[in-house]
Amino acid sequence: MRISGTHFRTIWPTESGTVRVIDQSLLPFEFVIKELETAAHAAHAIRSMVVRGAPLIGATAAYGMALAARSNPSDSNLAEAARNLQATRPTAINLTWALARMRGVLSAVQPSERVEVAFREAATICDADVEQCRSIGVHGLEIIRGLAKTDGRINILTHCNAGWLACVDWGTALAPVYLAHDAGIAVHVWVDETRPRNQGAALTAFELGAHGVPHTVIADNLGGHLMQRDQVDMVIVGSDRTTAGGDVCNKVGTYLKALAACDNGVPFYAALPVSSIDWSLQAGSAIPIEERAPEEVTHITGRGPSGRTETVRLVPESSTALNLAFDVTPARLVTGLITERGTCPASRAGLQRLYPELRAAE
Repeated sequence: MRISGTHFRTIWPTESGTVRVIDQSLLPFEFVIKELETAAHAAHAIRSMVVRGAPLIGATAAYGMALAARSNPSDSNLAEAARNLQATRPTAINLTWALARMRGVLSAVQPSERVEVAFREAATICDADVEQCRSIGVHGLEIIRGLAKTDGRINILTHCNAGWLACVDWGTALAPVYLAHDAGIAVHVWVDETRPRNQGAALTAFELGAHGVPHTVIADNLGGHLMQRDQVDMVIVGSDRTTAGGDVCNKVGTYLKALAACDNGVPFYAALPVSSIDWSLQAGSAIPIEERAPEEVTHITGRGPSGRTETVRLVPESSTALNLAFDVTPARLVTGLITERGTCPASRAGLQRLYPELRAAE
């Protein structure tokens, strides 16, 4: 995607052997590129949400393993790096998937070859993510065409950020939106603010604006009311982990949007690449849900009157807060899954039809 006319991916290697990422913790007020020099830097970037979004977490972990190999390609060092990266965030399955893939590739070659192989494999993972997201966009575009009103307009609601900032490029839920906008369809996006970290208000609004897509930021709880007033034609969200049975784990608040969509007859889609599918799980109740620091709920960060970014407390000093970062939307509430291979029902049979070579959980 382009920022001020310049094309960016969210992560890329340098000629000097480091890796660069866009620091998403500073958006939308500062566009800063951060350099990762070690596997520990990559782990910190994931944990602190300098990078976030399931596909990008996986890509960063892959490059983290490459940085570990550059430091010391021994089996023991790579094993330690993988453990540290794995511990950063528990919910996004792309993290586990990428680390397993990198460990498998690196274990098959001699230590002297591992640096070159690791950087090449990480680049392959990134290139594949870009193409998968573009393909998700192509398949989702056809759904948007079919749901657009007779005057060609369509209002789409999305939750959190599942655009190019959450991936290497294009995005999952927003890839169809970008292609629809570029095809001349009059797309308007309702952007959930997505408390507590406000990824919708900060990140989704930032990238939609950069692409020129009309959008309106709304409070998280307004979506149901808009659906009742027939002002939402479809919902598209991303997924941090989708089970073999079609349950979708995404940013907390997604489940409530799915309930509202079901009650109002609004199509509800989740967009995801194959790396976000956990074939070992049938039910979403088995997905580990990340609990983050309560300060994300009790405080909020924004730009103050002085122009500086400031953090302020929202709740009484004596109040505690619970910050579970994700929830699970049951497959019965999901109209369909949009993947790089096409669209399918949110079910084991639907996923097996698209991925017959991969065995779903019994």
